Amino acid sequence: MPSRRPVFLLPRVLRTAVIALALSYLALLLVSRFGVNALLFHPPRPPTYTADPPYQLLEREGDDLLAVRYIPNSNARFTILYSHGNAEDLGHLDPVLPWYVREGFGVLAYDYSGYGRSTGHPSEQGTYRDIERAYRFLTEEQGVAPGRILVLGKSVGSGPATELARRKPVGGLILESAFTSVYRVATPVRFLPGDRYENLAKLGEVDCPVLVIHGKQDEVIPFAHGEALYRAAEPPKRRLWVERGHHNDLMFAAGPDYWRALREFSHALEAGSD
Repeated sequence: MPSRRPVFLLPRVLRTAVIALALSYLALLLVSRFGVNALLFHPPRPPTYTADPPYQLLEREGDDLLAVRYIPNSNARFTILYSHGNAEDLGHLDPVLPWYVREGFGVLAYDYSGYGRSTGHPSEQGTYRDIERAYRFLTEEQGVAPGRILVLGKSVGSGPATELARRKPVGGLILESAFTSVYRVATPVRFLPGDRYENLAKLGEVDCPVLVIHGKQDEVIPFAHGEALYRAAEPPKRRLWVERGHHNDLMFAAGPDYWRALREFSHALEAGSD
């Protein structure tokens, strides 16, 4: 007689596949809930700078400290509040920040909790508190008018930068090598809850002008993210697409066009405020 075994084989295979998929999804849920910070944040160890000047340690809640480097420019009309990328701290920015001053801006950069000399542990909500403390330092302690602050977020720094521009008055928002959200870097399909740094969804709530800068050869955050962010931003808005720009060399690949874009953006803000 013919065997009936194949009749029961297919349901068993399907059950096995469904169970495997369910377990895989559960594992992804657990990672997204409890392990995403370890995957998302990579502070350099040890810090690449000391706590001595030109760095300052600002007091936060409790005993927490926020490390900042502030370079004022008495001739500047705008001050850039700089949120850096991942796997770097203020020491890595030593060669970069003075360029903004030479181009006519003041600049303040800070380290996220758990980065550099900032105490605590990195998290999405933590970076929101960090940038708000830096904002208060500029506006309340240094007397910089909110409308004279350009919030610049590079890569992961686009998350706190966009959140600040959504909640606080600022002159403009600059998104450099930014993502639409963290999970969208891995997959364009929304299948997990609890996404991080949902910049795309927040841009509709940003009232200030926006400049989006992205490299077409970005191997970390695809160029499509920059295009989507630009489309979502409300006018007035500007963009700079860097043909040969990758993720970590964007400023250098753009060359003079990078600084021209920042100057034209700030000049347009100046004209609009008249």
